[in-house]
Amino acid sequence: MDFTPSPRVRELQDRIADFMERHVIPAECELVAQADLVRAGVPYPPALVPIRQKAKAEGLWNLFLPDEEYGAGLQNWEYGILCELMGRSLAAPAAFNCSAPDTGNIEILAEFGTPEQKKRWLEPLLEGEIRSCFSMTEPEVAGSDPTLIQTRAVRDGDQWVINGHKWFTSGAIGASVAIVMAVTDPGAEPRLRASMIIAPIDAPGLNIVRPVPVMGHTGGGGHCEIRYEDCRVPAANVLGPVGGGFMIAQARLGPGRIHHCMRAIGGAERALEMMCQRANTRVAFGEPLGKKQFVQDMIATSRMEIDQARLLCLYAAWKMDTVGKKEARQEISMIKVVAANVFMNVVDRAIQVHGALGVSDDIPLARMWRDGRMLRLADGPDEVHKQVIARRELARFR
Repeated sequence: MDFTPSPRVRELQDRIADFMERHVIPAECELVAQADLVRAGVPYPPALVPIRQKAKAEGLWNLFLPDEEYGAGLQNWEYGILCELMGRSLAAPAAFNCSAPDTGNIEILAEFGTPEQKKRWLEPLLEGEIRSCFSMTEPEVAGSDPTLIQTRAVRDGDQWVINGHKWFTSGAIGASVAIVMAVTDPGAEPRLRASMIIAPIDAPGLNIVRPVPVMGHTGGGGHCEIRYEDCRVPAANVLGPVGGGFMIAQARLGPGRIHHCMRAIGGAERALEMMCQRANTRVAFGEPLGKKQFVQDMIATSRMEIDQARLLCLYAAWKMDTVGKKEARQEISMIKVVAANVFMNVVDRAIQVHGALGVSDDIPLARMWRDGRMLRLADGPDEVHKQVIARRELARFR
């Protein structure tokens, strides 16, 4: 393994870092303030729109797609390096049209979509004209086990009729289309019961109930509760094979987890930088905080944790590139746990070094902490991944 960036990736690193310093970081406060302005028919905060236009004009667009037909043609580990830079700001992924859940939805539309589906949904997503959402998790069953999904889609002539209750459908407000995971054959083997179905947000019967309040945040695109009540969509809107929902979900989540993890590492790097800057300048009890041994311990531990997490993440991405997602599933599970916890640890230490300022919204640390805590639950909670990791290890020595 050699994780030395190619000249092209190094150039993209420099350009992304420069773009963020010029356009994204200075606009963070305004973008946060405008987050609640997102509503039906308005996919992005107004202040983000010109930033996205600049990124697109500069060719810093759709970098996550490994397929050169649609994206930059980078390997997963190469894009991971760029993703780390984007993770320094919560607003950055959307600026480059590289934010979830659009990235995952674009990937599966590109891989499994029919020509008609690609024309109607993939192309405008790639152009950044619309947003999408992914509707899988349900409040009545454990979201970590998608075989328990209860939402039903029944074929009625040339239509699918969807009925069910979803929540944590991220980004539904302002989106134009949802990809819904629904049971189409309840009598089949558990992993063959469900299908992915494309549902326009304005389809009759697709009812957005509310954005679910998350740790004090009640607005924005959020994580929405949705009720599908006799929601009818064309039969041609099934994505991939009927019964292929579980397989497509797994294909979608592998790269997405690597993206989340590398962004978490980027956020941890920024938190460490803020911690060091604060420790060098803040004086307490007669000397800078950086002179205190316990603060030095926080900084040293953070540096070691971040570098370890980065190497494990790059290794998982490299393994996906060389032997495939299935063979890399152990490493993907491990980095999902490690990166989220490292991010939380480093941000928590940075908050402590900043004192009262750290828990305020005057700087981004508190918002980073809230989103980092969510990362420990999103795409499978730590406990589920640890269980899977342990089972595979036990099987090796059985």
